[in-house]
Amino acid sequence: MSATGTAVRPTVPASRRITGVGLATASGVAVAVQSRINGELGVRLADGIAAAVVSFGLGLLVLLVLVPATPGGRRGLRGLRAALGDGSLRPWQCLGGVCGAFLVATQGLTVGALGVAVFTVAVVAGQSASSLAVDRAGVGPAGRQPVTTARLAGAVLTVLAVLLAVGDRLGDPRALALAALPLLAGVAIAWQQAVNGRVRAASGSALTATLVNFTVGTVALLATFAVDVAVRGRPSGAFPGEPWLYLGGPIGIVFIAIAAAIVRFTGVLLLGLATIAGQIVGAVLLDLLLPTAASRPGPATLAGAALTMVAVLVAALGPAPRR
Repeated sequence: MSATGTAVRPTVPASRRITGVGLATASGVAVAVQSRINGELGVRLADGIAAAVVSFGLGLLVLLVLVPATPGGRRGLRGLRAALGDGSLRPWQCLGGVCGAFLVATQGLTVGALGVAVFTVAVVAGQSASSLAVDRAGVGPAGRQPVTTARLAGAVLTVLAVLLAVGDRLGDPRALALAALPLLAGVAIAWQQAVNGRVRAASGSALTATLVNFTVGTVALLATFAVDVAVRGRPSGAFPGEPWLYLGGPIGIVFIAIAAAIVRFTGVLLLGLATIAGQIVGAVLLDLLLPTAASRPGPATLAGAALTMVAVLVAALGPAPRR
C-alpha cells in the first residue's frame, strides 16, 4: 500500500518480459506458416471458409483429447466453471475464439491472392492500433497499461516497417480491397489476446483458455460455413493428400496457448509487437524460400523486416508494464 492507502501494482520482472517477447516472436513465425498453410488449403478447396473450418476443427479435436487427459487441463476446467459461476469471469470474455475464427477465415480467403507478406501488413496495421486501445482500456489481465512514448513509438515504427516491406503491393486496388479483411482481423486479434488472457488467469490453465477459444471459434465457423453452403453451394475443390496442409489447427493451438500464458507479463501491446516481429520475419522467409505467384520479396521487404525488429526492441526496452 502507498502512503495514501492505494495499492501499488508490482512491476513485472524484466526476465519474464524478455522470455515472453521471445516466445511471442517465435509464435509469430508460426502464425506466418499457418497463414501460408491455410491460404493454400483455401485454394485447394476453392473455399476459404471451408479451409478455416478444417483448421479450427482439427485443433479443437486435439484439445478435446489433450485437455481432459492432463491434470492441469482438468484443474483448468474446474477453475473455469467456478470463475463463471462466481462472476469473476464474464461470459463475453470467453468469446475470443470468434476473433481467431475470423483471422483463420481471412487466411483462407486472401493469402492465396495477396501473399503472406501483404496479408501480414494488413493484420499488423490493425493489430498495432488496436493493441494500444485494448491496453489503455485494461481489457487484458495485466490491467490498464499507459500509452508511454516507447510503446507508442514501437507501434508507429511497426506500421511504418510493414508499409516499407510491402509498399509496392499496396498500389494494387484489388490488393487493397482484399487487405481490408485481414486489417479487420488484426484489430480483433488484440481483443482476442486480452480476453483469452483473462480466461487463462481465471482457469489457471493456458490449455483450458485455448480450448475455450477453439470451441467458440469452431462453432462460429460452422455457422458461417452453413450460410456459405446455402448461398454458394458446396466447395468445388477436393481435400488434398499432403499432410502438412492440415497442420494449421495444431499451429494455432501453440499460438493461442502462448499468448494466453504470457500476456499478463507483457501486456497486449508488447505481446502484439513481438508477435508482429515474428510474423513479418516469417512472412519474408516464406516468400523468399517458398515463393508463390503473389509473393514478390525484395530489398524493401528485408529492410521492413529489420525495422520491425527495431520497433519491438523500442517498446520492450521502455518502462516495464505494471501488473
